[in-house]
Amino acid sequence: MLNPQLNKNGELQHLLTIEGLPKKIVTHILDTASSFVGISDRDVKKVPLMRGKSVFNLFFENSTRTRTTFEIASKRLSADVINLNISASSASKGESLLDTIDNLSAMHADMFIVRHSQSGAPYLIAKHLRDTGQSHVHVVNAGDGRHAHPTQGLLDMYTIRHYKKDFTNLTVAIVGDILHSRVARSDIHALTTLGVPEVRAIGPRTLLPSGLEQMGVRVFTDINEGLKGVDVIIMLRVQNERMSGTLLPSAQEFFKSYGLTTERLALAKPDAIVMHPGPMNRGVEIESAVADGTQAVILPQVTFGIAVRMAVMSILAGN
Repeated sequence: MLNPQLNKNGELQHLLTIEGLPKKIVTHILDTASSFVGISDRDVKKVPLMRGKSVFNLFFENSTRTRTTFEIASKRLSADVINLNISASSASKGESLLDTIDNLSAMHADMFIVRHSQSGAPYLIAKHLRDTGQSHVHVVNAGDGRHAHPTQGLLDMYTIRHYKKDFTNLTVAIVGDILHSRVARSDIHALTTLGVPEVRAIGPRTLLPSGLEQMGVRVFTDINEGLKGVDVIIMLRVQNERMSGTLLPSAQEFFKSYGLTTERLALAKPDAIVMHPGPMNRGVEIESAVADGTQAVILPQVTFGIAVRMAVMSILAGN
């Protein structure tokens, strides 16, 4: 089975998921991002790698942070950016999604950045482009359903590498609502691909998907046990919209059992870093003292995210 993300020469054609991506491609993206990290300074001129290219931001689901960082990344690469905020109405699904793609392709789109509430939507678009002879157009998955969020996974890996240098001796804990989290899935695939020896998933039984062990993950329902001696803590946003019902009693209960407090952070290694994909719910998954503390690297994650998205786009565009 040909990986739908790679062309026949094994080069990146689309970025749809980290799952199944060769380690050398993941590392190449991280290495390329390093060269872009300084470009965020105001006095550095834009990079002309995508001059004359058109990037369409297709967000069928809201996301200020991801859309903004893709927009900044595109502009720093000198691309033309077109933002389309398409509400996730029933008309945006299925066939009309592909009609939208055909119309935009006719406007000479070079790249689609796609965020969609349906898992698999970016794959559908990539397959459609291939089937209709438009393989020159690239697709980047900016989050699909509960499935994947590959650029968030990559920026998380960049952040870990920046602070920890090497992946091969780390213990990384992912904490919280893993069941609904596409970030958790992308992080787990990336961490195992890059050779992290121990990945831990910590959360209440109701928020832990089955099959984590098969992905090479150690599962903990006791946060104090799970955080012992870890090098990296990735806190996940508790999806407030899913807080009600049987999965969780309340936000306060969640914080009491699984919130990252100063006391719990002390169980990790003294130089452990704290990450969060944002936006944070203070007092639900993380205490303000931790979020604003010296071990948190949550704002650098956002900065690195621009460089990582620049790297992905420039590699896809053939640079």
